Amino acid sequence: MQSGLSKRSALGFILVTLIINSMGIGLMMPVMPSLLTELTSLPVSDAARWGGALSVVYALMQFAFGPTLGNLSDRFGRRPVLLVSMFTLAVDYLIMALSWHLAVLFVGRILSGVAGATFSAASAYIADVSSKADRAKNFGLVGAGFGFGFVLGPMIGGFLGEFGPRAPFCAAAALSFINFLFGYFMLPETLKDENRRGFAWKRANPFGALKQIGAYPEVRTLLLAVFLFDIAHYVYPAVWSYYAEEVFAWSPGDIGLSLAFVGLGFVCSGLSDPGA
Repeated sequence: MQSGLSKRSALGFILVTLIINSMGIGLMMPVMPSLLTELTSLPVSDAARWGGALSVVYALMQFAFGPTLGNLSDRFGRRPVLLVSMFTLAVDYLIMALSWHLAVLFVGRILSGVAGATFSAASAYIADVSSKADRAKNFGLVGAGFGFGFVLGPMIGGFLGEFGPRAPFCAAAALSFINFLFGYFMLPETLKDENRRGFAWKRANPFGALKQIGAYPEVRTLLLAVFLFDIAHYVYPAVWSYYAEEVFAWSPGDIGLSLAFVGLGFVCSGLSDPGA
């Protein structure tokens, strides 16, 4: 990275990428009850089971392919992995917007889970372009990007959901494609040839990555704590949309606004932590 402008452009692209990735879950939450009842002809209470299955598929793909994408970025560079991911996300959101069958929706969530598992490649990119003095600050932007996406996603999804359950996916497809074009023309490669390493499946699969982490007892304990926290935290957003529509007859806009307040509270609590 030769210029400050290039560094700012690169960090901006990464930040927008992470925001769009984190928006992927929140964007669809307000409209999923309506979309699933449309595709399955089931009442909301029964469609919620399919919603849970879609969330599981998405999370499994993220778990399975996160280390793989990180290792691919070590072998072929950060830029191609990130660009392919953004283009795939654009296609995926378009598939979900046009879905005519429940199986198509599952294909879309599988693709979004794979393409959205870019945290490792994005983190490596930030490490490449950051000096030692700025590294902590730039990694703080990663957390800010995820938090902002979790607030923005439900708000946009709820607002556009008032025009139909497929509208948020069309907007997400457009945003992903615009970000892909920005990265294609503006994003430089940061991984030098001498720093590249061969692709090794023992590092690229999630169980191999967990085995490496297991060598450090402190990290293993922290990982368990994060795992338990995430289970407790995400169980409520996963069912809230269906509950709010079934019990309170809320519209997608109402659901999106309520979830945005949850995300905002989560971000504010993190910012209020002196160690954050």
